[in-house]
Amino acid sequence: MTGNEKGGTRSAINSRLENLRNLSPAARLDRVGDVVSLTDTERNVFAGGGLPIALADGMIENVIGTFELPIGVATNFTINGRDYLIPMAVEEPSVVAAASYMARLARKSGGFFTSSTGPIMRAQVQVLEVRDPHGARARILKEREAIIAAANVKDKVLISLGGGCRDIEVHVFDQTTAGPMVVVHLIVDVRDAMGANTVNTMAEAVAPMIETISGGVVRLRILSNFADLRIARAMVTVASETLQTDEYTGDRIARGIVEACALAIVDPYRAATHNKGIMNGIDPIVVATGNDWRAIEAGAHVWASRSGRYTSLSTWEIDAKGHLVGTLEMPMALGLVGGATKTHPAARAALKILGVESAQELAEVAVAVGLSQNMGALRALATEGIQRGHMSLHARNIAIVAGATGDEIEKVAASLAADHDVRVDRAKDVLELIRAEKV
Repeated sequence: MTGNEKGGTRSAINSRLENLRNLSPAARLDRVGDVVSLTDTERNVFAGGGLPIALADGMIENVIGTFELPIGVATNFTINGRDYLIPMAVEEPSVVAAASYMARLARKSGGFFTSSTGPIMRAQVQVLEVRDPHGARARILKEREAIIAAANVKDKVLISLGGGCRDIEVHVFDQTTAGPMVVVHLIVDVRDAMGANTVNTMAEAVAPMIETISGGVVRLRILSNFADLRIARAMVTVASETLQTDEYTGDRIARGIVEACALAIVDPYRAATHNKGIMNGIDPIVVATGNDWRAIEAGAHVWASRSGRYTSLSTWEIDAKGHLVGTLEMPMALGLVGGATKTHPAARAALKILGVESAQELAEVAVAVGLSQNMGALRALATEGIQRGHMSLHARNIAIVAGATGDEIEKVAASLAADHDVRVDRAKDVLELIRAEKV
């Protein structure tokens, strides 16, 4: 069941938090915390040092400390008629700002609309040394029910929640560098988990049975991160007049966005950067919620290549009314249970800010933010270019590198942005002038 179907049990919030950017980090945290009812403990998680070293030591091997990223909140999002605040863990300037601003434009036409398929994952069981691979395929399919039953014995909790192995597929590769092989896919409904541990365990469980049935030798038993049965989709429609700026008409901007997407559709050199911009919106949510961003990236890029060539993940068109229409469809294997989503205190608090109630709802929110980020990047490219907005925000980083502290950071950054000259040596000159004026 999708987030749209569920409607959510958390009381409705308003994601239009005006002037949030003008507050201090502590004041922003208080404002967001008040909106989503964060406890003092949950607020303290975001105040620094949110992952205790003892907990980190239990999560991975050879721990020597922790590494922090800034976590911000994107505002203004309306998705399927419900407002969301979006926690985003990311180091790149302009990402949170661009997503928030595009969401503000989109909410004038109802925001984003999403849908998704069920939380279905695949596990692969590779069988080698088979003399009759097509015969083995037929024998394995004949024992379909027994294989499904054997897989489902391994996860009684998942079965009780309505999930479990649903089907099998059997693929034959007649010629490989390792000889003929048969690959059995377990098709598993993993409910609100990402599902890696579940499907891997099932693959291990059925391997001896598949060996016996096929007459071959099982090697690999592992999930596929190409979650082509676990698809999330987002759509946005924006009236051209909403896009208008002092310098460009809305029609001109809408046409420029469509033209920019057209290049990404036909040219992999552009598609790589175009899709990276989409992932600029998705990855920060995946990281903030303790999910596996490497798996999401891998699945996204295979999906972008499914036609045999690498192309755009999104599409942008102009409809009969002259409105800009954007769509994004891609695999999205996210979970609310298991792994860091449950062990990392900041991930748990981030999920509370989001207020999602299922893995499918989380997936739909993620693709909506990816589409918003894509619109922001294409809008910039279609108008003043990507650097003006990006570099004005990057100026803060340059100010810090130059040695600015406290209120000096904003003063130096503002001067660099105004001069369109964002360089460390220039920042040092501006900082010297500011400090000289204080003497």
